[in-house]
Amino acid sequence: MKIQTQSRKKFLFVSRWGESLDIANTIYLEGHAVKLYIEDKASKEIGYGFVPKAAKWEKHVDWADIIVFDYTGYGKIASALRAKGKLVLGGTEYTDNLELDRNFGQAELKKHKIKVIPSKEFTTFNDAIHYIENHPSSYVLKPCGETQELKQLLFVGSDEEGLDVIRVLKAYEKSWGNNFGNFQLQRKVKGVEISIAAFFNGNEFIYPINITFEHKKLFPKELGVSTGEMGTSMFWVKDSPIFEATLLKFQHTLAKHHFIGHIDINCIVNGNGIYPLEFTSRFGYPQVLIQRAGINEPLGELFYKLVTRKKFKINTKKGFQVGAFIVVPPFPYDDKKTFNLFSKDAVVVFKKNGKEGVHPMHLKKVNDEWLITGNTGIAVLVTGVGNTMKDAQKMMYNRINNVIINNGYYRTDIGDRWTEDSDKLWSWGLL
Repeated sequence: MKIQTQSRKKFLFVSRWGESLDIANTIYLEGHAVKLYIEDKASKEIGYGFVPKAAKWEKHVDWADIIVFDYTGYGKIASALRAKGKLVLGGTEYTDNLELDRNFGQAELKKHKIKVIPSKEFTTFNDAIHYIENHPSSYVLKPCGETQELKQLLFVGSDEEGLDVIRVLKAYEKSWGNNFGNFQLQRKVKGVEISIAAFFNGNEFIYPINITFEHKKLFPKELGVSTGEMGTSMFWVKDSPIFEATLLKFQHTLAKHHFIGHIDINCIVNGNGIYPLEFTSRFGYPQVLIQRAGINEPLGELFYKLVTRKKFKINTKKGFQVGAFIVVPPFPYDDKKTFNLFSKDAVVVFKKNGKEGVHPMHLKKVNDEWLITGNTGIAVLVTGVGNTMKDAQKMMYNRINNVIINNGYYRTDIGDRWTEDSDKLWSWGLL
């Protein structure tokens, strides 16, 4: 049902790569006015036909009631606009640094008396290799700064002396030379990987909070290259011991920096404790799109309540939500020739009418057809909901079966980890 005219707001989305298309489209279909700006040149076509586009976002600042920044790196601009009295959903310089500067993020965790996994930052591959040789153990190799956006460069070692990480470092040295930038070696801890996320209204966290399990590898059973994400399962809760031990401790600091938006902390947990890994101080993708499947209230209204610092509870579904990406070549790699050959302007076909639960990602709409654009090969996200994880999975995979994308591929096991993970989390007293 469309909103009443007096409640209609003007939303300006400032997007790095067009990831917030589905959110902008949802708010547009709710009856609000929307403009979407995309910074990345190769992604400019994303969203055409779905929502009105903006060539220069700065020209529309006075037009907008609410400005939404969908990625990290805009914190300084967002804070300046807030200082001028604009309603802004997005980061601050402080929250940008939490995500982009791994050392700063770890230092802030320590400052807030949160236990962290030992890690060390390096600027040269040789120094890192010598360090592992002198301190043999299993390590995770994490790029810092802009290189961390290339998710396939993150490497999780399994050798107990770190020999596999040394081999990867030598390979990176040959292919990257001195252009890799800073990177971090973090001791590997075994356990369940889990994310705790919440919206923040400038003063405090808004409940319920979101518990997320990411599936990062390209193939089922966590095989293949790291992609950033292939799919996610989640649910909403009114409290969580992991939230209390991590994000909640940042409530005062986030309020001090006037943060309004969404923040997530990824952790490894086991019988010995909770170990935060890294922050995502913005919308997570596909996290926010799957959250949308579990939120019962209009998104435009939810965002307006956040930016006007209202205290409220989000109306969410009980049970579980899951989502899986359908991707096309060259995903997860960047290869323009392959994209143009196999994927550019390929049509997303629906066997039966009804696009419910299918969220456009890097698409444009021409004559009501959904066409793949951009250059990374992320076509759609498909979601499902249910009282049990199995119900949610069944709905999602039924919806995936209704979608035909030439050369499309996706994981067939999103949510399967839940049975084992939930047993462990219950036994450790963390659910």
